[in-house]
Amino acid sequence: MPNAIAARPEVSVVVPCYNEVETLRTLYVRLQVTLDGTERTWEIVLVDDGSEDGSYSRMREIAMSDPRVRPIPLRGNFGQTPALQAGFDHAKGETVIAMDGDLQHAPEDIPRFLAKIDEGFDVVSGWRERRPEPWFSRRFPSKCANLAMRYLSGVPLRDFGTTYKAYRRDVLKELHLYGEFHRFIPVLAREKGAAIAEIPIRCGPRVAGNSNYGIGRTITVFFDLIRLFFLTRYLSRPLQFFGTLGFTLVGAGIAIETWLVCLKYVAGLGLLEHRAPLFLLGVLLLVVGTQFLTLGLLGEMVVRIYHSSRAGAVYSLRRVPAGATKTVGPVESATPSLQMSPP
Repeated sequence: MPNAIAARPEVSVVVPCYNEVETLRTLYVRLQVTLDGTERTWEIVLVDDGSEDGSYSRMREIAMSDPRVRPIPLRGNFGQTPALQAGFDHAKGETVIAMDGDLQHAPEDIPRFLAKIDEGFDVVSGWRERRPEPWFSRRFPSKCANLAMRYLSGVPLRDFGTTYKAYRRDVLKELHLYGEFHRFIPVLAREKGAAIAEIPIRCGPRVAGNSNYGIGRTITVFFDLIRLFFLTRYLSRPLQFFGTLGFTLVGAGIAIETWLVCLKYVAGLGLLEHRAPLFLLGVLLLVVGTQFLTLGLLGEMVVRIYHSSRAGAVYSLRRVPAGATKTVGPVESATPSLQMSPP
């Protein structure tokens, strides 16, 4: 029987699981061997995202033999991002590593993540250099999504989609995830001044069960990307976005109406007799532009309310694990730089 888990382990490994009963035992054994080899105190946080194949029972069996394993059962299938948030909220380690439970991520890569964290990076992201997956349904959409993410976010990662990443605990404290935002944690962390590195990782074939991802997931990712683009740039200043658009439309409307008035008095052309469509377009631009300005002002009021309140969790637990801490506090320190490590 292993020694009881430390009150504050050095490393937490968070694994969101959905119907992974066939891989959990093997995953635990490989994680145990790898983490013991790091000579650091550690814990494994297994989050059951409403599995229907007995995954939670397998987690409890493993936890009974090793107190360093902590099962976190969610009330239903909330999705990968809420499952990760649940794991982050209950992880106690100073370094938190997130990975999938289907054995496509090699636990043996963990020491390389820890080495990068030890170099001073706040976030270390994995890069699936070689992927044994179908080109059309998985790799091609992934390449398109990663290209768009690099362009819109300004973070030069080659692989945003992989869950396999390492974080300093203080970086995660200030993040609140929803939707499919687990892919964009490096972008959100960069907004907090985090130093980011990327390392190549091994990506093996799925050994059991069925993948929950497909080409349809790309559409959701692109919607989340648009949301992220707006939130990271204009969340605290919506009037800048809507106000600029509103002033542009109002200015165009004023220009059109001024030109039509000039035509009426200089050339004697009636507004409604000769230029009715253009006149109506100018009025429409004035009305819509004013609405955008009003929307920007309302957005400023919403932002004020948002920053004065605290968002709730995006998941619901069947039970709260003993000794768990759900409070998420402010970031204590961050390095204001972005660096990429060579592959």
